[in-house]
Amino acid sequence: MILASTIIKEANYLLSTNKTIREAALDLGLSKSELHRHMSGALRKIDFELYLRVKKMFLEHNKNRHIRGGEATRKKYSLG
Repeated sequence: MILASTIIKEANYLLSTNKTIREAALDLGLSKSELHRHMSGALRKIDFELYLRVKKMFLEHNKNRHIRGGEATRKKYSLG
């Protein structure tokens, strides 16, 4: 069982760095599924206000996802 304090630390890390779930999971040594489960399920029960802040950040990342994808494709196929 994961401790509530660990989940709160993960949430604060996400908010302070503004990283995507994939990036943060890599830094924290978790799978992105596990980190997402912590943020969307457990955090909601532990600290609802913090959960809402994380959720808002996730929604912003989703809005910009197509831009990040385009940049990755451009970088992959660039000739320079």
